[in-house]
Amino acid sequence: MHILVLGAAGMIGRKLVGRLLADGQVGGRPISRLTLFDMVEPTAPGGSVPADTVAGDLAAAGQAAKLVADRPDLIFHLAAIVSGEAEADFEKGYRVNLDGTRELFEAIRLVGDGYRPRLVFTSSIAVFGAPFPPDGIHDEFHTTPLTSYGTQKAIGELLLADYSRRLFFDGIGIRLPTICVRPGKPNKAASGFFSGIIREPLNGQEAVLPVPETVRHWHASPRAAIGFLMHAASMDTARLGARRNLTMPGLCATVGEQIAALRRVAGDRVANLIRREPDETIIRIVQGWPETFSARRAEALGFRAERSFDEIIRVYVEDELGGRLPA
Repeated sequence: MHILVLGAAGMIGRKLVGRLLADGQVGGRPISRLTLFDMVEPTAPGGSVPADTVAGDLAAAGQAAKLVADRPDLIFHLAAIVSGEAEADFEKGYRVNLDGTRELFEAIRLVGDGYRPRLVFTSSIAVFGAPFPPDGIHDEFHTTPLTSYGTQKAIGELLLADYSRRLFFDGIGIRLPTICVRPGKPNKAASGFFSGIIREPLNGQEAVLPVPETVRHWHASPRAAIGFLMHAASMDTARLGARRNLTMPGLCATVGEQIAALRRVAGDRVANLIRREPDETIIRIVQGWPETFSARRAEALGFRAERSFDEIIRVYVEDELGGRLPA
């Protein structure tokens, strides 16, 4: 099996590649080759599976065609400009998040000759916009995004459903919760503080909280996200029917509940490293985001996530801190 990973240099991409190499197979099919693509050249992984690393612009003419010329069997489309950057740079957001996606889909279609790869597309809960139902958002709730990022992802979902209907590829779109706690340095996502207020204190650093503690959101760990991707890559998509996009399971928690979980797991000294500093721009963006979901459809299809924020924090400690809390 030849696998193409778009967005391979990002955090989720790197972890996905690590999982692929560790497993050595997807759905019982051995991995024979990896092609890793991003705006900056991904780091070549070790291991026995041959891996090509490519840097480029997915929206550039001809780039997507080159990537699919060898007819990869499985494509993970993780490449995206994150929410805050897409809102700040309108043209860049549409070029990467929409034009790049359309170029990829068209390149696959134009290969022809019966080529029909499995394509896993990472969408976002940002495709939904207020006002929201009080009992949680289900997959049938209308998509009325209130950000450019959400709009770009919603258009991608529609394209994926139509290209799948036309049998150009076998697509599945997974709407990721906010992935928390993300390792590494902060990125330009408006949601970045959800990770920052946990990650930085656990690393002995002060963190800034730009929103009220009453803000409620939908979370899953990076470990859960990789599980979503792997399951989507091998599941029976006939069970999806025409509804090719679905919301992933997650955990609903307020910022205050996040902080309380951090206090339980790591103690007062760590939790007290959070500094409250309101940011009206981030507050405005977050106010338009959904808070809680009904992910029964995804769960019935075998997708799983954490059940408590304490568990999410412990996943970060195990995976990124070697299982050790700060002294």
